[in-house]
Amino acid sequence: MKNRALAFLLTVFMLLSLCACGQTAAPAETAPKEAASADMAAPDSEETSAEAADSEEAAETEAAEAAEIVLTDMIGREVTVTPGSYTRVVCIGAGALRMYSYIGDVSLLCGVEDIDNLSLEERPKMFDSVARPYVLAFGEHFAVLPSCGVGGPQAQTAEAEKILSCNPDIVISEYEDAEKEDALQEQLGVPVITLKAGPGGVFDESFSGSMKMLGQLFGQEEKAEALVSFIETERAEIAKRTADIPDEEKPLVYICGLGNWGTTNHLMTAQNYVPFQVANVKNAVTDLEAPGIQEIEEEKFVAAGEDMDIMIMDAAAVKNIKPLYAEDPAMFDSCRAWRNGEVYLEMAYNAYYTNYEIALINTWFIAKTVYPDRFGDIDMTEKMNEVTRRFLGQELAEQIEAAPSSFGGYQKIDTAAFFE
Repeated sequence: MKNRALAFLLTVFMLLSLCACGQTAAPAETAPKEAASADMAAPDSEETSAEAADSEEAAETEAAEAAEIVLTDMIGREVTVTPGSYTRVVCIGAGALRMYSYIGDVSLLCGVEDIDNLSLEERPKMFDSVARPYVLAFGEHFAVLPSCGVGGPQAQTAEAEKILSCNPDIVISEYEDAEKEDALQEQLGVPVITLKAGPGGVFDESFSGSMKMLGQLFGQEEKAEALVSFIETERAEIAKRTADIPDEEKPLVYICGLGNWGTTNHLMTAQNYVPFQVANVKNAVTDLEAPGIQEIEEEKFVAAGEDMDIMIMDAAAVKNIKPLYAEDPAMFDSCRAWRNGEVYLEMAYNAYYTNYEIALINTWFIAKTVYPDRFGDIDMTEKMNEVTRRFLGQELAEQIEAAPSSFGGYQKIDTAAFFE
């Protein structure tokens, strides 16, 4: 009996197991269809996976680009910035907008100083007759922007309320006072980055540093490096062509009319004029007590005049020299260069701070003027277009020459008639 009972129970267990196996196996009939569907969907799934990977990579790249860093600006301030993230830019102070225009996208500007908005009637106009290439290139865009301050040589402090009204997310400044820059940054609540050029102007390491910093801030590293490299190549080429000229064969050259806060005449000069140094030009004035642009005494000018082989006059000085010459037509008679007609006009390089591209072009003109046999292949109009194209993306020679204070461009002055 026990064996029969056990056999019965085993039979029942086997039947239940078979039923269970039947229930599990039944859906298996559809398994091939599901597999087929999966196989058919495989390409779309792979594409989706690829898209997801691309999206993830893009997000990682964007996150990396948008990462905060601590940047040291050109006057040593440490400022937390997010490179590549800025879309509303304001430039304040002499030269800031000019330098930004070399590297940055002007469409990101959300305000402009009145001095650079030529459409305004009430604004500083002391530089309107002088060619400022960045204004020639982008003046129409500047004209539609709101004011972020008056600007100009008399504006020695930033106008925070006007800047705030433009709602910038970054400010590029040329006010080189760390304490004031920190205070302005605190007031505005956005990074304030200070640029600087240095005494060497376009050839100065500080200028190169400013270009590279702008490139880093706005994702234009290649553009900045290309401009810095171009300037260095130009400098090296000028220096190479003049390096082997014996000192005793160099003519004595006098530079005058250099801008200094808008006041300039034939007595404004510099013994360390950088274009002269680059082009290996022998300066007629060397015994001044200090470097930099300064006014010399009339007696010193007269004393240097008899040995002066060439005079180069900055075009910015003409408006001031002309009335002086009308009062005293003999003012240049002691100058041998004037008597011999060896007087040349360079373009005004200082107008609301330095026109850096003009400073570079002037260096070529000076070298060509002093050493014509070494630079016979250089056409100044072509050189102007090449340089402005590199700096501003536009060929501006015609517009520069047409400016009232350019007097037609680079030239040899007719000393008998120029100031009449």
